[in-house]
Amino acid sequence: MKVGIPKEILGNETRVAAVADTVGKMTKGGIEVLVETGAGAASFVSDEEYVKAGAKIVDSPEVLFAESDVVLKVQRPVLNSKTKKHEADMMKEGAVLITFLQPLANLDSVVKLASKKITSFSMDAVPRISRAQMMDALSSMSTVAGYKAVLLAANSLKRFIPMLSTAAGTVYPAKAVVIGAGVAGLQAIATAKRLGAVVTGFDTRPAAGEQIRSLGGEFVPMNVDHSQAEDAGGYAREMSSDFYRQEQEIIRKYTKEADIIITTALIPGRPAPTLITEEMVKEMKAGSVIVDLVVEQGGNCALSEPGKEVVKHDVSIIGTLNLPGTIPVHASQLYSRNVLNFLYLLAPDKKDLKIDFNDEIVKGSVVTHNGEILNEKVKEAASKGDTAFPSGPTSRSHW
Repeated sequence: MKVGIPKEILGNETRVAAVADTVGKMTKGGIEVLVETGAGAASFVSDEEYVKAGAKIVDSPEVLFAESDVVLKVQRPVLNSKTKKHEADMMKEGAVLITFLQPLANLDSVVKLASKKITSFSMDAVPRISRAQMMDALSSMSTVAGYKAVLLAANSLKRFIPMLSTAAGTVYPAKAVVIGAGVAGLQAIATAKRLGAVVTGFDTRPAAGEQIRSLGGEFVPMNVDHSQAEDAGGYAREMSSDFYRQEQEIIRKYTKEADIIITTALIPGRPAPTLITEEMVKEMKAGSVIVDLVVEQGGNCALSEPGKEVVKHDVSIIGTLNLPGTIPVHASQLYSRNVLNFLYLLAPDKKDLKIDFNDEIVKGSVVTHNGEILNEKVKEAASKGDTAFPSGPTSRSHW
């Protein structure tokens, strides 16, 4: 089996799908690994390191895609401006693709992959079950994003975060509000606490309260029971418009005094709910900061702009895209381990593909196979020619 690692070409992506360590594990198991020259440069992995790990460096992306039985990527396949060919068209028929495909947002890519009879797996669709934890790339990237979000907020904030006792008097700690207590939110809470902030966390899922409190944050519950707030896969469930209005009013009591707000609330396959309105921004303290981690899915703040830091009503609103890509070394290390574990699921002997489509993880993450779209939600959306939300230039690794 030949595994190809191409250089990412979408949206200034800095991550790579395999680092030297995971390439070494593959080659020791008998897998032939092809790495496009410069594929790891933005993650500070040199071609020489890949060669030492047993990989073969390939200058041409066309050659790499054409020879690979399995392609490992970070981003979906796109048109290569140098070769003037789409990455999917350069892949050989029947090959396997493992990447963050975001299929509901990128139906054109899905249709193209199906037409090429590519068997594609989306890392953002891996079921959140115990057996899949080592493959949960969304959680890995969310850890990176939650950490970096607080650093961005600290950089833009016009005051200290921790309490300081000085000869000139006491400086009281900043107040941080984190909306959504998934992996990104919990990491944001932990990071803000380490920096000395007083942290309040919000989540629709009652079970999140214990996690927030364990990190030293105050939990503000929403009046909703577990069955309403969470789906069978452990993700937040979309609620009614009336519920979100009630949620805004609860959050509003805390945002007025907040110095930092980190928003992470996301409903898989749907636009992000608006939880911070313009009126709420107007009521915030001058010089405070909002970091919207779901800006690519529409954003939790009504005033956030993808890829920009803007100041509205004296509040800095940060909509940086692809936060994991701003910490490429560890983001690539974590993602490559997730991908390697997923590859081993498809090749149990760690050498040859033996895909079991009855496996729960395989069934949940496969998007296309043998010319068909297998994911029912994606198939329905493709038949309507519609998308669930606009696609950003990078995945929420997000998210």
